[in-house]
Amino acid sequence: MSGYLNLARPMARSARTGLAAAMAIALLVATASSSFAGQASLAALRAATAQFHDLSVAEAAGYGAFYICTDEPGEGAMGQHFVNGLLVGDAAVDQLHPEALVYEPMRGGGYQLVAVEYVVFAAGWDAENASPPALFGHTFGLVGSPNRYGLPPFYELHVWVWKPNPSGMFYEWNPRVSCAAAN
Repeated sequence: MSGYLNLARPMARSARTGLAAAMAIALLVATASSSFAGQASLAALRAATAQFHDLSVAEAAGYGAFYICTDEPGEGAMGQHFVNGLLVGDAAVDQLHPEALVYEPMRGGGYQLVAVEYVVFAAGWDAENASPPALFGHTFGLVGSPNRYGLPPFYELHVWVWKPNPSGMFYEWNPRVSCAAAN
């Protein structure tokens, strides 16, 4: 028996290696597919909001200045929000129709579109849904009340589709955005 070659172990090892490789490939394909779908959704958002680089077009579409240019020491800024009140009050989330457009004030005047924000009042959303809203694979954050805006509790999600954010595309504050020109 000492000269007998046991092929069962190498075959089992080979089967395990093949299974692991197949699972890795399936995971890569799923991840790439999900990433592609996410990029396609962001591209659609960019296409839907490109017209709002012209602030007069945003205002004609029902967006108006809300609050002040918002910044947070040590974090960066959000910028000046222009909100469409009809969209905020509808208790729905539509990825191609954000409730707010976020602009950075520019030196010498004017604004540059840098982000969008989705906003939905918690009472309206929670009355019809068991969990917080989500878009682009990200769950909205809940802003309680009282808050700096004087609003009832609401869910929000920022998407920095027009200005890169080193803190992340969906992070509230962007250290590359400033409200200095607004003051």
